[in-house]
Amino acid sequence: MAKIGKKFKAASEKVDRSKEYSLAEALKLAKETNITKFDGSLEGHFNIKYKSIQNIRGVISLPHGTGREVKVLVFAKGDKAEEAKNAGADYIGDSELIEKVQGGWIDFDFVVATPDMMKDVGKLGPVLGKKGLMPKPKSGTVTLDVAAIVKELKSGRIEYRADKTGVVHIPMGKLSFDVEKLQQNVTTAFQTVLKDRPTDAKGDYIATFFIAGTMSPGIRINTKELR
Repeated sequence: MAKIGKKFKAASEKVDRSKEYSLAEALKLAKETNITKFDGSLEGHFNIKYKSIQNIRGVISLPHGTGREVKVLVFAKGDKAEEAKNAGADYIGDSELIEKVQGGWIDFDFVVATPDMMKDVGKLGPVLGKKGLMPKPKSGTVTLDVAAIVKELKSGRIEYRADKTGVVHIPMGKLSFDVEKLQQNVTTAFQTVLKDRPTDAKGDYIATFFIAGTMSPGIRINTKELR
């Protein structure tokens, strides 16, 4: 831990905390201050100014994905189950799969269901609800077009929400991505969060925006170029 602490301190000294960096500068610095031996992730941290934190949520589709393999579970039968399989879903089933999840199994990142399955899937509220995994029509995860949503989820779609302090944390890709791909991912995420701004939000909805690599210091972004 002491060794990691020294590396983090050295990385932190490269970041001017009083400065707002351009996105290009910040991405270069994020790569330079990466202290992990593995392929770390780049995250964006949005400090949101809005009275109803629970309403800060939305969906983002990153053009180049997160670089992380995600597992998609689909509750469907017959032809729709076959469509889900062909689209790349990791787990597909109906009653037996529902029983498995009821038993506490949650080795997946997203859940999709066809409308006819929701009566039974609704029983999984105590398991899926607290993890934010319950399929919803509003988020497009209750649908007959299972192939489209599975492909979207596998390619980098993210559902975001603010934490209790009003901060939104969004994975932006891997630090090994080239700068152009990271720029496009970050810009897409920023503009989507801004577009999702509630109509009654006043002033600067996004108060501050930082990016940071895994176990690396935060770098504040000048957001004028992103708006």
